[in-house]
Amino acid sequence: MDPALNETVRTWTSRDLLNVTDAFAPGNLTGSQKYYGTQAEADAAALKAGIDSFTDNDTDPGPTTAAIKSALSSGLLKSSDVDSAVRHILSIRVRLGEFDPGGGRYGSIDASVIDSPAHRKLARTAATEAAVLLKNDSALPLKKSSSAAVVGPLADTLYTDWYSGTLPYAVTPKDGIAAKLGTPVASSEGVDRITLKDTATGKYVTAGTGEAGAALKETTDAGVRTQFDVFDWGSGIVTLRSAANGRYVGYNWSDFVNDQIQPNGWFVQQQFELERQADGTYLLRYAGYETGESWWSNPVYLGPTGADGTLGLVAKDRAAHYTMDVVRSGVDEAVAAVKGEDTAVVVVGSMPAINGREAHDRTDMGLAPSQEALVKAVHRANPRAVVVVENSYPTALGALQKEVPALLWTTHAGQETGNALADLLYGDANPAGHLSQTWYRSASDLPSILDYDIIKSDRTYQYFKGRPLYPFGYGLSYTTFRYGGLKRVSDGYEVAVTNTGPRAGDEVVQVYVHQRTSRDKQPLKRLKAYARVSLKPGETKTVRLKLGTSDLAHWDVTRSKWVVETGTYDVMAGASSSDIRARTSLKVQGETIPPRDLGKATRAENFDDYRAISLVDESKARGTAVAATADGAWLKFADTELGSGAARLTAQLAGASGTLVVRLGSPDGRLVGTARFGGTSSPYTYGAVTAPLTAGSKGRTDVYLVLSKGLRLSAFSLR
Repeated sequence: MDPALNETVRTWTSRDLLNVTDAFAPGNLTGSQKYYGTQAEADAAALKAGIDSFTDNDTDPGPTTAAIKSALSSGLLKSSDVDSAVRHILSIRVRLGEFDPGGGRYGSIDASVIDSPAHRKLARTAATEAAVLLKNDSALPLKKSSSAAVVGPLADTLYTDWYSGTLPYAVTPKDGIAAKLGTPVASSEGVDRITLKDTATGKYVTAGTGEAGAALKETTDAGVRTQFDVFDWGSGIVTLRSAANGRYVGYNWSDFVNDQIQPNGWFVQQQFELERQADGTYLLRYAGYETGESWWSNPVYLGPTGADGTLGLVAKDRAAHYTMDVVRSGVDEAVAAVKGEDTAVVVVGSMPAINGREAHDRTDMGLAPSQEALVKAVHRANPRAVVVVENSYPTALGALQKEVPALLWTTHAGQETGNALADLLYGDANPAGHLSQTWYRSASDLPSILDYDIIKSDRTYQYFKGRPLYPFGYGLSYTTFRYGGLKRVSDGYEVAVTNTGPRAGDEVVQVYVHQRTSRDKQPLKRLKAYARVSLKPGETKTVRLKLGTSDLAHWDVTRSKWVVETGTYDVMAGASSSDIRARTSLKVQGETIPPRDLGKATRAENFDDYRAISLVDESKARGTAVAATADGAWLKFADTELGSGAARLTAQLAGASGTLVVRLGSPDGRLVGTARFGGTSSPYTYGAVTAPLTAGSKGRTDVYLVLSKGLRLSAFSLR
């Protein structure tokens, strides 16, 4: 539990806030996480930390009510704790007009506004303005008088992103382009249609017809019910859509049924792998996300389990071996669709429930292999191919970035995605979106996905020293812009921007800062302000961006406060973090961070550098400590003033037995003290240990604390 919910978040406004839990999170505290022994302890801790409302046990309030009552009766909670939460909830409900006649000022808003003309327009505007033009070798905008084919696995579908609402309607890329041209367009999803034949029985995997589909079974049928469209989402994961009814195959904890409109659900039980064997046959492996959970004990391979051939989960040695016959080649069909057309639009990307969602990370950064192969084949067949990448994250596009003449990126942008793409591709809208993330060339540019320290690992545009595929803030336009000089004004900076191109367009002016010298490692650039400006051809506007001295602050770990250091700061304006068009400098009279004083109690978490260290909870109520994940783990406390000499180390330790060693200058520098710790029964039970420091532990130097594996350190001092 983090008391920052009360102590920090509630300071952001003078009005009452309502803090709610994530779904099922309270139960996880005693379930999968086993953080508390009873639900009463867990819910009491959450309530005292600032939670007001519990989302748990579906719609049954009984378990939560019982836990809170138990916490009250046992003294874990006071009635005032509950009263505070109730006050926060009621405050929101009153402000929403829930107790007013007719529901107050919001009561007249009903479901009809969801699909109102104004909201349709807004959805189209949002989808248009968010898209980013990544590359354009004079291929765009397209001519409405030309013919087009729209191909790719996302050409004629819209997927809702994780946590999206239900779309009231859907305009796919194919729909949008057809509407723009006023004529039907050739299309293909570019995916293979296959059959799977059991080599042992000679029977085919067969699905059902109708919306409800049927449990998959092996039969002698050789018709459309045995055919499946294979969608490749990368990392070996595919989804199977039955040609018999257009529904995806999913697992329902018992059978595999073709009844799903699209992949969905917490475990996304529509995922499979087609594992090729040495003899050329395939095993069909079930890959729903629950198979990766610690509690999953079932086998994961498919084979006939019933007398009627119904497929179920079996051990690998009992799995059916299938020959996979391609009834229709997706690449061949897409190539046929684009041949002879003036333009080919290839729409590739992700399935949000599979590729980028809560609790499950991508295992690589590239497009799915079959999607990349599709783009290459279509481009060979029609060199005027433009590519739309539809996903929610940076993608290492590899050779495609060099080969194709145009690349446009969009998110899964909702019901108006198709119209927005058509407006952009055909020039009725000028692309002006800019990337809010750095696009790297490959995963080799990044550390482990589990490494969250962007400073130490030189990650994001702020610290990355390599050459990205596309930099943070990047985005092209159909027109061009010229920047004037960057001038300081009373509340920030201003720069004149001129549209030097032939058509109206928007430019996103970005202001970055860089601190030239500092006690601490500083970003190469930090975005501090931006503004979107609309300009007609030849028009100039002066763009003012607010930037005050306080915006130059960074966190001083030596004193646990924000600080603006004295020094020279570069101020830069441009079209991206790598496309700086104007710059100036600013001399600031601020503070000089003094040397560290470790003579007073110092939080271990306020280190300058580290190795083999994790941040951990100091207690279940509050606080952060550090834990050594390997022997020889160390913490650096830079630029420490030991004065005329420090005589004693005092440290608060918990966890395993071991040693805490003090060294000067480096992790293997001069040894000046060793504290031995006998360990505690609980990682939350801290004991004070002391050790003398050798003579000569004085002056201004870097202090290193070297820890044994399993030690937890919350605070220390050198006096």
